[in-house]
Amino acid sequence: MKVLHTSDWHLGQQFYEHDRREEHQAFFTWLLATLVEQQIDLLLVAGDIYHTATPSASAENQLYQFIKDAKKQCPHLHVVIIAGNHDSANRILAAQPLLAQFDTHVVGRFDVSAPSDIILEINTNNKRAVIAAMPFLRSSDISSLSQTENGPSYAQGVAKAYEVALNHAYKINKQNAPLIVMGHLHAKGGDISSNLVIGGEESISANVFGSKANYFALGHLHKAQQVAKNDAIRYSGTPIPMSFSERNYTHQVNIIEFISDEKKNISTTVNPLYIPRSADVIILPKGECVPLDELCKQIKTLDTSQNTVVPYLRVKLKSSDTDTTFREQIEQALEGKNVKFCGIERVREQSDNNGSDAVFEDLGEVEMLNPQNLLEQAFANDKDMAGQSVPDELKALLNEVISELAEQEQL
Repeated sequence: MKVLHTSDWHLGQQFYEHDRREEHQAFFTWLLATLVEQQIDLLLVAGDIYHTATPSASAENQLYQFIKDAKKQCPHLHVVIIAGNHDSANRILAAQPLLAQFDTHVVGRFDVSAPSDIILEINTNNKRAVIAAMPFLRSSDISSLSQTENGPSYAQGVAKAYEVALNHAYKINKQNAPLIVMGHLHAKGGDISSNLVIGGEESISANVFGSKANYFALGHLHKAQQVAKNDAIRYSGTPIPMSFSERNYTHQVNIIEFISDEKKNISTTVNPLYIPRSADVIILPKGECVPLDELCKQIKTLDTSQNTVVPYLRVKLKSSDTDTTFREQIEQALEGKNVKFCGIERVREQSDNNGSDAVFEDLGEVEMLNPQNLLEQAFANDKDMAGQSVPDELKALLNEVISELAEQEQL
């Protein structure tokens, strides 16, 4: 069986107020061709299908049209989609009856009372696989599994959720078909990406996935990577950069092939396949900040004639460059440039005994911040709280509020 693993599409994202449908459509065109060329049997999408819990009609239409086109071009193809932290479980599940007509299996929520619901048996073209399709786990989903003597533990809840689900998967996999574990979480051993970990939940040990599966298809971290140096535990990453901090990422999907020998021993091979980038993401200047006149020269000499899709451009400027006409000068330099302008990043220099460090003031990145980190910063900056650590009770209350808000978005 040949499998393609992808994740974190974030359909409907507005990138500094710029629409990204054209880029997502370019990715889908490439993905369709890849599914045909590679003769893929099973497509895995490991969460964050949409950028928000309430995606636009055009974003939903883009997903449904892709699935329709994929099934038309690959009649034997099955698709498995799990919900990520950006997705609404209810919204995704509402489309389940429709998507089932195209052999697309959707898992939006984990139910502690019915863990077997996330275990899927895929049979296509005389090939079989068993999948533990675990969606993003909110604290409220696993509250009954999270209780310890010291209070709720999100990590324990996640571990037990995988344990009870995998036990069912082992029971039904008597024929020793390839076993695939899916998840949308931050697994220990994965590089920290710029995307948000909801509620400040701690990263989860890769041990929760068990040792009997043949491949682990993960989503949530935007950088494609292995976990814990295990070639079979992978994040596929995003198909396009979601922020300027991801502009140097190499975006990919993973092609997995399972081969069984006469004794039904399964060998797994994983090959990354790199995704061509349709729209470039540019920051000027490329290195350290330069004077305003030099920055304007770099903007004027920027050549975008080879770009098939209009690139994104953001510029950075020292806060000490106090010319009151800096915005006007930058706007003049941009005249006639075929770019999607994403604003000015002011950089201030903070002097201390160790020298000078650049501190970025980019409000466009606020949505990427971790709420727990913001709480800790608030404590550190408060004169009455300085030097104190955030009480565990307060951290737990913050997690509860965030989980409740996420649930309300799904209603």
